[in-house]
Amino acid sequence: MTPGRTPVEVAAGVMIRRDRRFLLASRPAGKPYASFWEFPGGKVEPDEPVASTLARELHEELGIDIGTAYPWVVRVFDYPHALVRLHFFRVFEWNGEIHAREHQRFGFFSTSDLPDGPLLPATLPLLRWLALPPHYAISAVARLGRDVFLQRLESALARGLTLVQFREPELDRDAAAAIFDDVRARARAAGATLLVNSRHHHSLWDRADGVHLTAADLAASTERPEFGWVGASVHSTADIERAGALQLDFVAMGAVLPTGTHPHQRPLGWSAFAALIANASLPVFALGGLRASDLLVAMRHGAHGVASLSATWNEDQCERLEASDLLSASVSPTLFSPLPAIE
Repeated sequence: MTPGRTPVEVAAGVMIRRDRRFLLASRPAGKPYASFWEFPGGKVEPDEPVASTLARELHEELGIDIGTAYPWVVRVFDYPHALVRLHFFRVFEWNGEIHAREHQRFGFFSTSDLPDGPLLPATLPLLRWLALPPHYAISAVARLGRDVFLQRLESALARGLTLVQFREPELDRDAAAAIFDDVRARARAAGATLLVNSRHHHSLWDRADGVHLTAADLAASTERPEFGWVGASVHSTADIERAGALQLDFVAMGAVLPTGTHPHQRPLGWSAFAALIANASLPVFALGGLRASDLLVAMRHGAHGVASLSATWNEDQCERLEASDLLSASVSPTLFSPLPAIE
């Protein structure tokens, strides 16, 4: 970062359709990086709430009125022409027909079908994160028993679960290894991504699709582990900043609400959670006492989605994960969505 420059605050909207394609627009002629593709938005005026900036800019640039803007990530980029702090929001609903009021090009794209021409550097990290589903399940073999857990895992995978963490601190090395292959086989057959908690032996790391670092392992890390997907547990803003500096893919923060597994732990509550992640530079899953029905409130407080242990595998929750009507028609298809393959 260039010293002595004050960041320009910018609001940017990641507009996502029901088919999960997202809007990109080219920068108009006469502006820096003209013809580069980006997520649309604009500068925050003095004393203007960032979400209001986004609504104003998208109306001025594209002629639409947006619904709820869900805060997502905040990224600082040092361009030759300006130091900018981009506040990215996800938007799933809007009214009006999109048209280019500034004569820019625009369109809806996917990560496998991007526009011809260069993408603004600030846009690139978000393309990977758009593939992250909003539900992150944590295994419960020791609690439920092998057979019951595998049955409920198969049920969740059949409904579209695509991101699972194998975390079994109560199992010794041999017991964890014995069940891990069963979990991996079912995840692979369903096209799901399986991460292994870093508390487990490294032999399991190499057989998973990625690793989820404990907070202690995150603190001890000096570089990103060489795996396709890397997440981490965090407990503070400093932890989040460290995860961002290591270029991890996401973090999980909690406990937000009271949990049965840690009954004596004081939960953060939604206000404290939102304050801790307000400037997170990577997606954050809310963790602790959460169900599928908490997804919308989690997103409103800045979370990418929810991570859950008990609720994922409860029999009554199985139906709610599939039939939740708390999200708009635009959001609900992304409740479970596959991650891209890693080359």
